[in-house]
Amino acid sequence: MRKTVIASFVLALIALALPALAGPPFNCHVFDIGTAKSLPWGPTNNWLGMRDDYDVSRVVADTEALLTPSTPTIVRMETLRRASIYASRDRKVAEQLIAAMMSRVHAADQSSQALALFDAGFVVEAINELEQSGRYSKQLAGAERILAGLTQPNEARPMLDKSAALRPGDASIQLALGLLSRAPESEAHFQKARAGARQDAMLANTLARLQLQ
Repeated sequence: MRKTVIASFVLALIALALPALAGPPFNCHVFDIGTAKSLPWGPTNNWLGMRDDYDVSRVVADTEALLTPSTPTIVRMETLRRASIYASRDRKVAEQLIAAMMSRVHAADQSSQALALFDAGFVVEAINELEQSGRYSKQLAGAERILAGLTQPNEARPMLDKSAALRPGDASIQLALGLLSRAPESEAHFQKARAGARQDAMLANTLARLQLQ
């Protein structure tokens, strides 16, 4: 039932959203991170820019190394987006990525809980979307088999909501929630993202790319 609802939601986005927002929200959008360090990727305007020369077995270790306490949330989003897409090539790697993010939630102290929840919620949602996308996207064909059932029993939205509650001033978390929400709730989140983007060039550039300014 949960998968059917998610699949319907993804298809509804494609049919109803503005062109810039079409497709699975945590995978089809490139989050602008400028020159910030992230996982190796192809052209910045290519949402599916995986590098063939990147060793997918390194995804989990490389991702964890990049997710430091000082890593901006928008950079975390792009890094986790790339990590999830790379992991969609190999079920074992995807399992390890989810497990690593969930382990960070359980091990986090009070000061790091919000970001750990965000990271885990983002990965769960991104991999869930990739599984559903494999059913209708030629570019991701086969992902539905590789990723089948991996995100159960985890639910992304409660983790992201809790992260937002713990970091009420984080405008990038508001962008993430806006991408997952339907109108009019989405617009309330986007308004908060726009307000925060006045002091965050990477977030501002991302909003411009998504035509959400």
